[in-house]
Order: sequence, then C-alpha cells, then structure tokens
Amino acid sequence: MKKFNFILSLLFVYTLIGCSYITGPEGFFPETKNDFFDEKLSEDLEIPNNKDTNIKKDDHYPPIGLTNKLVEVQNIPAPRQIFSSGESNEIQLRRLGELMWVYVETLPSTSWPIAKNYFEALSLNIIDANPDTGIMLIEFSEDVNFKVTVEHGIKEASTEIFLSTFSSNPSETVEQDPEFIQNQLSDIVQFFASSVSSFSGTSLAAQNLNDRKKTKIFNLNDQTIIELNLGFDRAWSAVTRALDAGKITSNDIDRDNGLFFVSYAMETEVDGWFSFLNFNNEENNNSLLLGEEAEFKIKLEVLNGKTNIYVEALDGSSEEAEALISKINELLS
Repeated sequence: MKKFNFILSLLFVYTLIGCSYITGPEGFFPETKNDFFDEKLSEDLEIPNNKDTNIKKDDHYPPIGLTNKLVEVQNIPAPRQIFSSGESNEIQLRRLGELMWVYVETLPSTSWPIAKNYFEALSLNIIDANPDTGIMLIEFSEDVNFKVTVEHGIKEASTEIFLSTFSSNPSETVEQDPEFIQNQLSDIVQFFASSVSSFSGTSLAAQNLNDRKKTKIFNLNDQTIIELNLGFDRAWSAVTRALDAGKITSNDIDRDNGLFFVSYAMETEVDGWFSFLNFNNEENNNSLLLGEEAEFKIKLEVLNGKTNIYVEALDGSSEEAEALISKINELLS
C-alpha cells in the first residue's frame, strides 16, 4: 500500500513538472496575456518635404472631389432589388353597388408585383406602371385600355385593387361594363389565390403604398375615434361587416343618421371554468355576449370627405366603450 501511494505521489509531481514544462514561462507554449507590457512605441514617420514625392496607398473609398467625374461615379451598376417574404390570409372579390374591387390580406408592396405579373402573363402591353402612385395602364385591345389601381386597404396589411376601362382615343369615352369588370377582377382573384403564397415577396419600389393607410386612430377629449379615408357608403358597409364578424347583433339601425345601437360584453361566450384549457371553437373566437337592450351607440359622421366612427356608452361605461371601438377596429376590413 505504501509503495502504491509512493507511485501516485511520483505521478502527481511528474504531472506538475510536465505542465510547467509545456505551458510555463520556459515551456514550449508560454502564456502571452502580459506581453503587451513589453510593447514600445516606434518613432514618428518622417515624410520628406519634397512636393513631387508621391506616397502610394490603396484607397478603396476615395472622396468625390473636383477632379472626379460624376458621370463615372454614377455609372456604378445598381444592386439587385431585394425581396422579403409576405403573408396572405384571405382573397375576395367585393362589391358595393356598382363599385367592385379585389381584397387581399397582404401589403400593397406585395400585391403590386403580383398584379403586374398577372398582366405580363397575359402578354398584355403595360403602357405605364408607377409603383409610387400604385397605378398601372394596360393596353387590353385596340380600343380599350385598363386602369388598375393598387391601394392600401382598411385593415392593417391589406390591399384593395380596382379596375376601370378607358378609351385609347382621348377624345372618346368608354362606358363601364360592370359584368365585364367583374369577370376581369374574378380572374385576378384566381391568379392571386394561386400566386400570393409562393411569390418571392415585397417590392421595394412600392413601399410607399404601405404608408397610405385608409384607417387612422386618434384621441379627442379622452375618446378614441376611428377615421376612415372613405365615403359614408363604404364606411357603413365596413362597420356592418365588422359587427357581423364579431357576432355583434345590432338592436336598432338608423342609416340616415349613421347610427348603430348594439349590446356588448367584454367576456366571450367560450369563457368559463375550463377556459384555461383553451377548449374554444374557432368560429366563436370573435363572438360576444349580447343583451336584449342596446347599451352602446356607434355613430358614423362624414367630415371633409372622410368618415369618423365614434362609440358612446349609453350607461356611461367609457371603459367598455373603448373595448368596443377597439374590437371594431380589429375587425374592420
């Protein structure tokens, strides 16, 4: 046993000596963390005063001066356009009277290249395509041209596409054919449905369209107001659609004065003892508990060509009024 302990002691001592022999100050791989203490500054570089002496250097970013030709600088090839992915949830053909449009739940900067690609796939001549204004002029036939307008929709990250016809002869007018326009828009819907999920992404040239939203929310006298950059008819239709989507049944309607009288409860129908288990029906996610008597008044008011939406609590509950207008804003489309 003593001999075994003696051997272990020798091995331990040998290991310590071996480590110091390899990594110690005199070893093969000494530590270098303190070497900077031994560094010394070199003497200043002396440059000759001779003006003819040129110092050769490699400057990758020379400043543009009087000796540079700006034309040569501008001839640098532009980088390729960058695309980023987008999402799409719903594509519909919507109609309000004679007005029809394509509704797409994706940003206009994504819808713009898809719409342009649609007409290119039909081998139609694109007379003009301005991504800043969102307007395309398409030569459909010898006599008829298309005007396609891509706009931001009411809902966040949504697009509305409108189509109208005009004559190739400026002195002539073309009567709009609702059935013809509906057929053209239906084809666009089919193309979007098959393309939007696999398209390469959003166009940088059409990014400005994303900022021109039709919905604005502001606060006036501690009351939240939704401002829609739409006329009364479209705003009324949008609010009606939002109430239907939220399963909010109107107790009374006064369209002439722009009024909805509704009931609203902040609890959803699926809340209960087992709500924490997330046993909820997808169809009822937006549904609300309703009472028999109206508790809120929703008012639409046109001002300077835009429509403002107000919510007033008839029982004075401002907190629930704010919750209701927040729900309407969430469901507007």
